[in-house]
Amino acid sequence: MDGKNAKRSEDITDEMWSEVLEFNRNMVQEYLDNQTDLSIKTKIAYKSGLRIFFYWVKQNLNNKSFLEIKKKEYVRYLNWITNRGLSDSAIKFKKSSVSSFCNYVMMMYEDEHPTFRNFTVGLKVVKTGNVYPKEPLTPDEYIMLCEELEKREEWQKLAYLVFTYSTGCRRAESRQLLKEVVDYPAKERKIKIVDEDGNEKEAISKSYQTHIIRCKGSSVVGKPRKLKFGEDAMQWMKKWLEVRGEDDCPYMFVVKYKNGKTRQVGEDTFNGWCKKFEKIIGRRCHPHQFRESRATNIVVYEHKSAEVAQKLLGHNDVSTTKNHYIIRNDEIDESDEAFI
Repeated sequence: MDGKNAKRSEDITDEMWSEVLEFNRNMVQEYLDNQTDLSIKTKIAYKSGLRIFFYWVKQNLNNKSFLEIKKKEYVRYLNWITNRGLSDSAIKFKKSSVSSFCNYVMMMYEDEHPTFRNFTVGLKVVKTGNVYPKEPLTPDEYIMLCEELEKREEWQKLAYLVFTYSTGCRRAESRQLLKEVVDYPAKERKIKIVDEDGNEKEAISKSYQTHIIRCKGSSVVGKPRKLKFGEDAMQWMKKWLEVRGEDDCPYMFVVKYKNGKTRQVGEDTFNGWCKKFEKIIGRRCHPHQFRESRATNIVVYEHKSAEVAQKLLGHNDVSTTKNHYIIRNDEIDESDEAFI
């Protein structure tokens, strides 16, 4: 498990984890069991980070107890994850997961291990500059991707793409979608819009809402929301279910096995689908990109307010939408109007 062929977090299997020193494994589990203030997703991420570290300890420090680890040894680990080509934020998070674990042990086991100290303290994460730029899909790229998936008859991937883009939701939220939503009625209402000539007129807004979905939030269970999506998403979800046929799984997006069993997809499945999308659009693609793309396209290309994108994405503060989700490129610069 060297720097050139480093395994990703999801590659630390239960079998590999069982090779780690039992004392280390038990302490990690106790730590995770007692983190009641963390959201489910954050706890999963911490678990992943700690598994990576302790498997590295098994491979490189003779599987020693974490109580015996020295600062200089942890520096070796930081160098290892730095050389993997991870982004600065990913490296920082992996360090924080180990640091939080050490702080827990110091607080809870002060009497049993009085000499133990947090070996991550004082060590800086070297900035690699590996920061992936945010490059939302343009409307043309999104349409091209949809058309190609339709041409290939990749109905589930197309339904996922259009639903996720339409709602601007995250991958953890997409996987919660139940197939019963195709039976939900549409909601129509009259709204006032301004046409290209600047004239105000009435139009009919037609949309659907999901059942309650647990979205990202400050609480452990997340923020319950009903996501709003359009007619195009409904069309492709119905098509997917028609092709999928009958089964007992209540979820919209599933994995089907040769033995006929069907189960809800994991989040990593969406990552795999996006890898295939990359070959179609010719550049990097990931699930969260659809959320950024939706917000950006609403404001930059459809010329609607940032508040519209904010409400769709479920942000409490419009500044979050403006500063992190609406990405403007150099070709679209409102200051150009100063030179007319």
